[in-house]
Amino acid sequence: MHSSVARCLTEVVSGQKRCIFSFISKRNASEAPFQTKPYKLHRLETGPSTEVTCSREDALTLYRQMFAIRRMEGTANSLYKAKIIRGFCHLYSGQEACAVGMQAVLEKGDSVITAYRAHGWAYLRGVSMTGVLAELTGRDAGCARGKGGSMHLYCDGFFGGNGIVGAQVPLGAGIALGHKYQGTDRVCLTLYGDGAANQGQVFEAYNMAKLWDLPCVFVCENNGFAMGTSAERGAASTDYYTRGDYIPGIWVDGMDVLAVREASRFAVDMCRKGKGPVVMEVATYRYHGHSMSDPGTSYRTREEIQEVRQTRDPITSFKDKIITAELVTSEELKAKVKQEVDAAGEAAKAGKEVPLSEMYGDIYVNPLVPDIRGTTPFSEHKHLRVNQPFNLN
Repeated sequence: MHSSVARCLTEVVSGQKRCIFSFISKRNASEAPFQTKPYKLHRLETGPSTEVTCSREDALTLYRQMFAIRRMEGTANSLYKAKIIRGFCHLYSGQEACAVGMQAVLEKGDSVITAYRAHGWAYLRGVSMTGVLAELTGRDAGCARGKGGSMHLYCDGFFGGNGIVGAQVPLGAGIALGHKYQGTDRVCLTLYGDGAANQGQVFEAYNMAKLWDLPCVFVCENNGFAMGTSAERGAASTDYYTRGDYIPGIWVDGMDVLAVREASRFAVDMCRKGKGPVVMEVATYRYHGHSMSDPGTSYRTREEIQEVRQTRDPITSFKDKIITAELVTSEELKAKVKQEVDAAGEAAKAGKEVPLSEMYGDIYVNPLVPDIRGTTPFSEHKHLRVNQPFNLN
């Protein structure tokens, strides 16, 4: 590669400038520079750089991860409408750059906890597509043996998937406390939405996290709507990155995966150096309704959704950037993701449904009390797989 560049530079000096253009058009660049939107800062003198670089390898990874989540959520949408997925189902379409950008800077041993829009996060943290879709359909190949469903997905380093609005935030602070107590430099990303940002327990978690300087990044995924209530109608201040008051904050464009990656790296590095916690607001947009029972068009217009899809879509815009920068070709982006997701969907449908006997499995590390004359006072049922860790990725 270096010798080819040198030859081209020699020809440019000789006046033959065409060589360098033909060379670049035939070979992909190894990395390219990009400019992000300015970040907004709270209690910070400096923030992430708006001038970022992306390698060819990273470009392919980021794109394929976002596309995989989009395709997987499309499959979940179809399975729900076919009544194969039952109960709650909250889709992440439109918000892919948030999870993918954050995951890009995490290391082994770091933790993530989020709310109920968790399918994409579970996939990024290590659950296979089949493990996600099988969990949604209640099959035993699911990451929680089909007993958690859409809102309760788990794997090593991923603590859900939580159904109660805002309740995961103090849990995330507790996970961060665990990391600090163990003397590691691990970090916990604690995610919640703009609706949950008004919960009292969020502010209580802020206080304890700052009091103990916990390695916790509080991430508000602001998709503009708390169910059907716009942020402007539900919050006296929509500057969620300043809500921590005494905690430093960052606002980032959540539709730009590179901007999210750089802001996340900045926040995570602060926490690793003992300067946590940090509040990060990620401004994004969801294409579907709050859940599958919400058409999503009673509080916003179809034209608004379409306008975002056409002008700010995180996948399309990133694809255009990396192709224009000649990091990749359009052919390279045509990965076999569609076939992989379709196969996972078929495997989920064909999987074995969970029997009722599984209701009493994977509950206790140890029984609450020992058996007395063959009975347990607090439970008349025999519990399965006590003290047996379980995780199907």
